[in-house]
Amino acid sequence: MTNQLVFSRMVQHLKIELRFAGNGAEAVAICPAFQPDLVFMDISMPEMDGKEATRVLRDAEKAQARAPVPIIAMTAHAMAGDREVILSCGLDEVLTKPLRKADLIDRIVAHCPPGAASPVPDDADAPDETLAEVRDRSA
Repeated sequence: MTNQLVFSRMVQHLKIELRFAGNGAEAVAICPAFQPDLVFMDISMPEMDGKEATRVLRDAEKAQARAPVPIIAMTAHAMAGDREVILSCGLDEVLTKPLRKADLIDRIVAHCPPGAASPVPDDADAPDETLAEVRDRSA
């Protein structure tokens, strides 16, 4: 819950709609009805981790002949080989924690659907804060 609150505060100025899942099984259940343009997937979740949730989502996309939604891993796993293992599960990119606000915004903008309005308001600034800095400020 804390990471969700911090994430939402880091992107609160953007013109986007957020949905959060408490675990991987919930993420798998939410995605088909919500049809997100982009998924940020925590790798370490209870019940079903982010790697398995991604595999299930990718299988469903194939079975329904849908284009794959970009899925970006958010993880503290930064040891040698972790990135390759995560990407081999069907995730498109890996962001390691502590996450930086500018990196999140860059990914959101990069994966904005063609023809959609920019999610960044004209007057937005994007200081390069980490999740820890936002958490400390909001405590």
